[in-house]
Amino acid sequence: MIFGFGYFGYYVIGIVAFIASLAIQGWLKNTYGTWMKRANTAGLSGAEVARAILEANGLNDVQVVAVPGQLSDHYDPSQRVVRLSADNYRSASVAGMAVAAHETGHAIQHARAFAPLAWRTAILPVANIGSQFGPMLALFGLFLGVAGKPLLGVGIALFAAAVVFHLVTLPVEFDASRRALVQLQRLGLVTGSDQGGARKVLTAAAMTYVAAAATSIAYLLYFLGASRR
Repeated sequence: MIFGFGYFGYYVIGIVAFIASLAIQGWLKNTYGTWMKRANTAGLSGAEVARAILEANGLNDVQVVAVPGQLSDHYDPSQRVVRLSADNYRSASVAGMAVAAHETGHAIQHARAFAPLAWRTAILPVANIGSQFGPMLALFGLFLGVAGKPLLGVGIALFAAAVVFHLVTLPVEFDASRRALVQLQRLGLVTGSDQGGARKVLTAAAMTYVAAAATSIAYLLYFLGASRR
C-alpha cells in the first residue's frame, strides 16, 4: 500500500502543507518586519510593555527576560517567566509591543487558571512524543502492510495526542491575543494606528497555529483512512 496511492497521498499532503506553511511564514515575516520598523506611540520597549501589563494585573512576581533568537518569545508557566526575543525585549516598536503583550496574556491566563492553558501544559509531554514518533511508526506500519496494523494503530494513537495539542493551542493563542489588545487599550499604551498594527501582527502569528492544526488533522485523517484499507 505504501508504494500505491497511499504513499502518494502522504506526499501530496506533505507538499501542500509545506507550501502553505511557507506562505504563512512569509506573511508573518513580512507583517512583523513592517511593524518592527514602526515605533509605538508610547515609546516603550517590549520589556517595559510586558512589565506594565504584569504589574497592572498584580503579577509582580512574574519575571521578564531576554532570550536569543527571532520570534522565540514565549511564556514559561513552570518558571513563571515571560521570555522575549532580544529584538522584542529592547525594541520600542509596534511589533515588539504586540508580541510582549501577547506573552503577558499567557501569564494572565495562568494566573486566572484558564482551562485550555492547563490542558495544553498537561498534554505537552505526550504531544512531543506523538509528533516525533507517531508519523514514523504509522508509516512503518503502512510499509509492513497487514502485519504492520498494530504498529500503525500505535502511531495513530501517538499522533492523535499531537493533534489534540494543536487544537487546544488555538483557543489558548487566540485568547492571549485578545487579552493583549484589551490590556494595551485599557492601560492607554496604544493609539488607533498602533492597535491596528498590533492586531495585524497577532493575526499573522495566529495563522501559523491554524496552519499547524489543519496540517496535523489532514495527516491524522490520512492515517485513519489508510488503517481501514
